[in-house]
Amino acid sequence: MSSTESTAEETTAPKPLAPPPLDRRNLLRFLIPSLIGVSLFLIPFQVGDTINIGMGLMADSLQTLLEGALPAIAVVVLAVSVLATLYVKLGRPAWAEKGVLHDMFHVGPVWFGMRILGAAFALMTFFQFGPEFVTAPFTGGVMLNDLAPVLLTFFFFAALLLPFLVEFGFMEFIGSLVRKPFRVIFNLPGRSAIDATASWMGSGTVGVLITTQQYEKGFYNRREAAVIATNFSIVSIAFALLITSFVDINHMFIQFYFTVVVAGLTAAVIVPRLPPLSRKADTYYEPVGCQLAEKRTEQMGLLRYSLTMAVKRAESAPGPRELLRIALFNVADIFLALLPLVMAIGTVALILAEFTPLFTWLSYPMVPVLELLRIPEAEAAAPATLVGFADMFLPAVLATNIESELTRFVIACLSLTQLIYMSEIGALILKSKIPLKLWELVVIFLLRTAITLPIIAFMAHTFFF
Repeated sequence: MSSTESTAEETTAPKPLAPPPLDRRNLLRFLIPSLIGVSLFLIPFQVGDTINIGMGLMADSLQTLLEGALPAIAVVVLAVSVLATLYVKLGRPAWAEKGVLHDMFHVGPVWFGMRILGAAFALMTFFQFGPEFVTAPFTGGVMLNDLAPVLLTFFFFAALLLPFLVEFGFMEFIGSLVRKPFRVIFNLPGRSAIDATASWMGSGTVGVLITTQQYEKGFYNRREAAVIATNFSIVSIAFALLITSFVDINHMFIQFYFTVVVAGLTAAVIVPRLPPLSRKADTYYEPVGCQLAEKRTEQMGLLRYSLTMAVKRAESAPGPRELLRIALFNVADIFLALLPLVMAIGTVALILAEFTPLFTWLSYPMVPVLELLRIPEAEAAAPATLVGFADMFLPAVLATNIESELTRFVIACLSLTQLIYMSEIGALILKSKIPLKLWELVVIFLLRTAITLPIIAFMAHTFFF
């Protein structure tokens, strides 16, 4: 072959295609809203003696502004939920016959009963009539006066501001960057990293809210949504600080949170590989199907591909009017559908914990387990290992009566790694379209307890005490 022919062949040989240039307008459409979302949800900062995020600070400010009016507002919201549902069921107005409003008000008898029960508990607690076990400060009072104001303000801003984080390409950008490690370690899409971060920095409820929306939009399948909701909805750093202060181990916060992270990540690797989560189908929410595309071409670097996916998503993001409509419907759905459920389930759970020996009886098998793990005051600590299923704060309440600092440390760590508590996360999951039943939440709670308790005890004995 002549040198001329060889040169011609080399000249005409195909070259790797260069990636197309990114549209500047759509790049800014991705960057500006996403940076706002990150600054509001994912960047913690210190305010006085506490750590908070931008959205949490806004919620706290609104809570301070409204002060004592929030329980009354909660009562009105719960009453409106019942009356509006009753009107829709009996009157069948045209505006509620399809779409979001249909799903919000055309509920089954069990869920309607929950709304009635939640409103009844709120009215009895606010006006102080009816059985004492409902109206007591540590049952209905906790739900109406302590939890409801937090949920009203927190979810108001979360629902309004969440589109900045999920609608303009940030989920696609991070999802593409960390796709491989999340698939290898957790068998999950990379975008689930956002759920975990939002939970750690903000609130577990925000993590579940993101998961629910991503599932209903076709970005998670049934198994992935169930796994993320039950394994990554970790309480915020701010709440962790509150727990350590309450049980008087705030001088050990770094050791405490390190233990929580190690035990929580270990459970997140193991629990999804066990039933019932391992038996969930890899199928998507039928009305939308699969909308996730994580495969990338090799002609493009990972960072460039991630940017391309983000810009593509930003290009099709809803406009301001549609975003406002989505946000307002999210707020209405949370206030009118979730809040009654939280009030009903949370109050019942607290009644069972405070006025019956149920959790004491259920915790008898935990006494020899705690003794085997060399946990002091095992008999006193046993109920605290299971009562977290009712509410995440109850273990800390029980732990205040325990003298051993090691035992208080173990209980506090365990309460944060169990994750499934019915007064908030459990109610939110059951209300959502994520395919999880109550008995499955019980099993997952017990599995997480069985996995994380030995890890926490080992780390406490070996490194810290």
